[in-house]
Amino acid sequence: MSDLTQPTGSLINNLQANSKQPVPKVGDGATMLMWTDRRPFTIIEVSKSGKTIKLQEDNAVRTDKNGMSDCQSYEYTRNPDGAIYTATLRKNGKWVRKGDTVKGTNFGIGYRDKHYDYSF
Repeated sequence: MSDLTQPTGSLINNLQANSKQPVPKVGDGATMLMWTDRRPFTIIEVSKSGKTIKLQEDNAVRTDKNGMSDCQSYEYTRNPDGAIYTATLRKNGKWVRKGDTVKGTNFGIGYRDKHYDYSF
């Protein structure tokens, strides 16, 4: 059984981090799962082994009018100047930022999601 207390402080982020991940492909969306926030990315490179990916941060523009609310919606576009991260597939099936321990920053593969937690 997965430890749902790691690596995030959000139920949604924990569920996403502990779900089965699809095989990544260049152009697929990805989401960085932080403590309670999420940031959208695009996969820009997949290694031949399929165990290392490079991701570039996307632009996210808020489209709702809900103010400081958890109910948020965004429009995503590619950002050619976005920060680039490398993630590696770990034995537990999670994509984790290269250089982090297995409990480090996870990425969800196959979707883009932005969320800002206003309670911190």
